[in-house]
Parts: sequence; C-alpha cells; structure tokens
Amino acid sequence: MVEMAVVLPVFVSIVFGIIEFGQAFMVLQLVNNAAREGGREAIVNGSSNAEVTTIIQDALVATNVDPADVTIAITVTEDTGNPSAGNEVGNANKRDLCIITVSIPFSAVSFVTGSYLEGVPLRGRVAMRHE
Repeated sequence: MVEMAVVLPVFVSIVFGIIEFGQAFMVLQLVNNAAREGGREAIVNGSSNAEVTTIIQDALVATNVDPADVTIAITVTEDTGNPSAGNEVGNANKRDLCIITVSIPFSAVSFVTGSYLEGVPLRGRVAMRHE
C-alpha cells in the first residue's frame, strides 16, 4: 500500500504528460499542414488573403479549436525589382516570397487541465515563391 501511495501519483503524472505531449505533436502537425495548404493557395494567381485564411481555418477543423484562437499572419516580401504588393497575396508578382504563419495557443487544444505546456504556442510556418 505504501509503495502504491508513493508510485501512483508519479505514474499518473507521467501518463498525463505523455497524453499532453502526444496531443501537442498531433496539433503541431495539423498546424504545419494548414500552413502548407495556405501557402499553396497563396502562391497561385487570383487568390486573396481571405481565401488563404479560409483554407487554413478549414484545415484546422480537426483540432476543434475556436477560430478566434487561431492567429494567421500573411507576409508578402517583394523580390528584387518587383513593385510593392502591400502584404496582399492577390497583388503579389512572380517570385515574391509569401510567408504564412499559423499559431494556436496550446491551452486551446489541451486535454488535461494543468500546466504541462501552459503558455506554449504551437506554430506552423511556410515560405513559398509566388508563381
């Protein structure tokens, strides 16, 4: 009984930690995939920031996270000699660099209440050249 009283809390903490880190890695993969999906949409002609944002939010449906908790940043860096696009993928020219960053706070997708990964943002980022 004494051994169980000593070992059980440690064992339960380890199991919950494994569950939380597994959840973190799964959601991180989904966030990376959503950033890639958004990046592929951003580099084609005729797309807009709103369409990219919608594609990213659709890709994150499996996380069951509130869209208000998702932070999406779209940055367009002009290639040498290209006119300014003003961070709008619809105005991007050939070879402009489109950078998509998606971030979700881990507390929005956590299974277990506690402070295993409290305050840690899960981020996905992709950079692609406009076609």
